[in-house]
Amino acid sequence: FARESYLNNLILLEGFSVRFWLTMLAVLAADQLSKWWITTNFSIGESRTLIDKIIYLTYVQNRGAAFGILPGHSWIFVICALLVVVGVVIFVSRYKIATPLSIFLGLIVGGALGNFIDRWFYGFVIDFFDLRWWPVFNIADIAIICGGILVVLYILLQEKGEVNNGR
Repeated sequence: FARESYLNNLILLEGFSVRFWLTMLAVLAADQLSKWWITTNFSIGESRTLIDKIIYLTYVQNRGAAFGILPGHSWIFVICALLVVVGVVIFVSRYKIATPLSIFLGLIVGGALGNFIDRWFYGFVIDFFDLRWWPVFNIADIAIICGGILVVLYILLQEKGEVNNGR
């Protein structure tokens, strides 16, 4: 019985959380490589056109939270990122999670880790996507926002399915 339980847990980990870890690592790698490229090829504040009148690459050092709020309080965001990462990793490792949800959570954790690394090592987050009408952001920010929206939509659709199925 104990061996069967162990094998079931192993299969669940291989079948479900592998997608979480791969998504998280892909986001983290893309985020950190893009930030390395920006810091290697741009001066602080330098801007170049990516798609004319749509999106620019502008090297910004964000010392606050999203959109630059609360500058100088990086420790708050370091703690929040750690809590999110640890909480999601525990959740993913303890429960059987549907594939879409594991991917969406991987987006959030990969993004949180990407910005955590910046805050920990530099004291600021490296941002570079510039729409000129929205605060400058990075790949980690995109992953966190998209992952969060997708988790909410997934939960809402699951609840709607349960209501429609008479549960």
